[in-house]
Amino acid sequence: MPPWLPDSAAVPFANDRRLSQQDIDAIQAWVDGGMRQGAAEDLPPKPAWTEGWQLGNPDLIVELPDAYRLQPGKADDFRTFVLPVPIASARYVRGLEVRPGNRQVVHHVTIALDRSRASRRLDDAEPGPGFGGGMFSPDAHNPENRALGWTPGMTPAMEPDGMAWRLEPNTDLVLQFHMLPPQSGRPAQVRPSVGFYFTDRSPTHPTLDFKLGSKAIDIPAGQSNYAIEDSFTLPVGVDVMSVYPHAHYLAKEMTAIASLPDGSVKTLIHIGNWDFHWQDEYRYTSPMALPRGTVLTMRYTYDNSAANRHNPRKAPVRVVFGPQSSDEMGDLWLRLLPRDASDAVLLARAYRERELGKDIARGERLVAERPRDGTLRSALAVSYVEAGRLDRARDELEEAIRLAPDLADAHNNLGHVLQLQDKVAAALPHFREAARLSPDNDLVQLNLGNALEDAGELDEAILHLRRAIAINPAAADAHNSLGIALGSKGLMIEAEREFRQALEIQPDHADAQQNLKMVLDLKK
Repeated sequence: MPPWLPDSAAVPFANDRRLSQQDIDAIQAWVDGGMRQGAAEDLPPKPAWTEGWQLGNPDLIVELPDAYRLQPGKADDFRTFVLPVPIASARYVRGLEVRPGNRQVVHHVTIALDRSRASRRLDDAEPGPGFGGGMFSPDAHNPENRALGWTPGMTPAMEPDGMAWRLEPNTDLVLQFHMLPPQSGRPAQVRPSVGFYFTDRSPTHPTLDFKLGSKAIDIPAGQSNYAIEDSFTLPVGVDVMSVYPHAHYLAKEMTAIASLPDGSVKTLIHIGNWDFHWQDEYRYTSPMALPRGTVLTMRYTYDNSAANRHNPRKAPVRVVFGPQSSDEMGDLWLRLLPRDASDAVLLARAYRERELGKDIARGERLVAERPRDGTLRSALAVSYVEAGRLDRARDELEEAIRLAPDLADAHNNLGHVLQLQDKVAAALPHFREAARLSPDNDLVQLNLGNALEDAGELDEAILHLRRAIAINPAAADAHNSLGIALGSKGLMIEAEREFRQALEIQPDHADAQQNLKMVLDLKK
């Protein structure tokens, strides 16, 4: 049977698959007694194993049309596959089961959704299934604050009642695969499929997946007891539904606790002997209620010595944080159920601010290590923009462009920063340069069109906004911006059509809703 990693004596889990102590004692007695065969009439019936999909027949299956050929070699392969989801109307997902297509070579799978077609265009631009690079399109996102994925040993499960998530039509399922080179020396076939299980019941208890962890892991060669810690004080009361720990090969012990304001301590999970090959999401038998002010703390230890039998290197080397299997990670995901909608908003904001701080710290560290890498500086600038540190972002982008004048992202991002600082005239040359360097990027065309619109150059703005839509017809923001430009020229019928198109793509697009109402009011 698959190993069970957590110490269930510390906290009961609903999906506990350990043998009972009585069963263990019976097996030990049988072994000690010479493993003799018992009476045939006492033989129990063979267990009925689930064939095919573990959750039963899915309501919908999406599958990669053609297998990807994973070539042998030394480097890990990051490949992103894009699978359109053929539904005509919104559905509520109560279960998702991933079949990776080749368990021997798949390290893990991360899942996102994309309604913009940006991921599909990246796929179309490369021969064969999927696209490389190990990064999602900026338009790919998690559904409703949930982290979806697959890791070795994970067992699928249905969502509790009232906790399904909404899947919109015209959505692409985006699967980011981290694969290891085949050990056979021959290419390996990888053809993933995903089963969806739907419900007619809309969600009434929205959850949020919250992560503790470190992006500053740096384990010296030979270090046998390296530790990371992270903690967070809950700003609201929550119920903890499940826990999912993640690390790579060097982790050895994992502990997570909740320190309540009354001084009591609850164990969230304890794993004394981590095994990368048997990861899972561990669901509590009953939700764990934690009040506001509770401090969540995780502590992982790592063994980077030759004595660690899981260490993939006979001669240990320094290992740092990163996505490669040769790197290390240390995450603890908690599925939290806030008490009400306002609590959910507050918790989500606190989580994003926390992750942004980690992103900035890691970005600054990478830039310090590789100061002449313009791509790293541009990425750091994006985090600065989100944090509202526009002057720092502008400094990084100007330096990135000095180092790499043909970096389209840096010009596009600098234009965005200057536009936020009300310097539209200074922003336009950078948007134009980004469009010259990356003419088939709909986001760049949209940003140039919006800047031209702000500058009052409506005719040219309309040209670039139409270009953005030609590249990506499903870009709701581009349709909305084009509607605004057309409305500014008095072309109300055409503007109304664009606003309606934006809402057909994204029914909850607030700006398009408001703009359409204004147009309709003018027609009365």
